[in-house]
Amino acid sequence: MLWFKAFHIVAVICWFAALFYLPRLFVYHAMSEDDISRERFKVMERKLYRGIATPSMIATVLLGAATATFNWGYYAASAWFWWKVALVIVMLGYHHLCGRMLRQFAEDRMRRSHVFFRWFNEFPVLLLIPIVLLAVLKPA
Repeated sequence: MLWFKAFHIVAVICWFAALFYLPRLFVYHAMSEDDISRERFKVMERKLYRGIATPSMIATVLLGAATATFNWGYYAASAWFWWKVALVIVMLGYHHLCGRMLRQFAEDRMRRSHVFFRWFNEFPVLLLIPIVLLAVLKPA
């Protein structure tokens, strides 16, 4: 069980790192003024999303679910666990929203400014803090 938990934590770190960096790339992409830069950002964003963020997301969910099954009675009865699951579902929505924005950039249809993405980039932090606090403190 501890192996699943350890790899779950690694997957969470990788997923959040990707979701911290991807919107930062969106900031720079939205600010770029030449085709060479825009094309470079498209490649970087696609590789980050498909090669790191999405596999890490899948690993996070699968390893988290596997870890919970080892002591399902405890987790099922714990309110903190269900709050954490709810926040992870929001995080999944954010991940897929990033994918949608990535496609808009790839198709040169993105109309949002770099200022929007500077704010958008902060949202995962607002989820990370309560997710970690719930996992560590396990409030009743």
